[in-house]
Amino acid sequence: MAHLNILGMGVALVTPFTKNKDIDFPALKRVIDHVVDNGADFLVALGTTGETPALSQEEKVLVKNFVKDQSEGRIPLVIGIGGNNTAEIVDQLKHEDLSGYSAILSVVPPYNKPSQEGIFCHFKEIAKASPLPVILYNVPGRTGVNMNADTTLRLAREVPGIIGIKEASGNIHQIQRLLREKPDGFTVLSGDDGMTYPLMTLGVQGVISVLGNAYPKEFSEMVHLCLEGNYIEAVDIHFKFREIIRLLFADGNPAGVKCVMHDMGLIENELRLPLVPVSENTAEEILKYVKLYK
Repeated sequence: MAHLNILGMGVALVTPFTKNKDIDFPALKRVIDHVVDNGADFLVALGTTGETPALSQEEKVLVKNFVKDQSEGRIPLVIGIGGNNTAEIVDQLKHEDLSGYSAILSVVPPYNKPSQEGIFCHFKEIAKASPLPVILYNVPGRTGVNMNADTTLRLAREVPGIIGIKEASGNIHQIQRLLREKPDGFTVLSGDDGMTYPLMTLGVQGVISVLGNAYPKEFSEMVHLCLEGNYIEAVDIHFKFREIIRLLFADGNPAGVKCVMHDMGLIENELRLPLVPVSENTAEEILKYVKLYK
């Protein structure tokens, strides 16, 4: 398996819907072109921001193939493949056509709350079955369990094919330990737009971003300034987006960013249940900030 180094600003793509709740493929093409043409370093399809749990298996295949075709090889692609049934994921990895993709992003198993040993064994089986490098995804606020630094470092050191992690634990001490003790070639990415700047000053190598769907040019500029060590210029962009990032997640993701993208004319402001658009009050607050950036 070839080594892959994914860093910079990745965008966790939204899945646009029509007013009839069908996938809006023309809008998805607009989003892909918008982020690729404005500085995204890689794309993530079928992640949390893509409302993947609300897509059928057939729709997931359609989105996977559409993203591959429309990106036209311009930047690397990552695909979200994870869950809490290890055997089912292993079977999917053995049989699914992943051509055109460079890596998979796989989340810590949600809901059934495995032990640290269970998490280790889960990812070991996934890495063994995957034809692509694996990026771990730790997001305890969604999964109900934190993958601690010991487990992440053990996976990074002992399991071939695991190349990095999207860290969204919010635990600064845990992330600092990963950065201090990780093996060479293991990439740590922020899973939280609001923490990206401070984490990059510590050595995090990029972000898988929600905000990047709407503001890829500016957020990519901040990330690359940080990669160059130019933290003084980067902090201005960090502060510029601080409040809107907070508002984007006030009523859940991707409701906030879809509100912004609808105002930009990129997509309809449509989500699939159980997710709904942001409240009128939140939308009003979000759009106040959007006007400042036009």
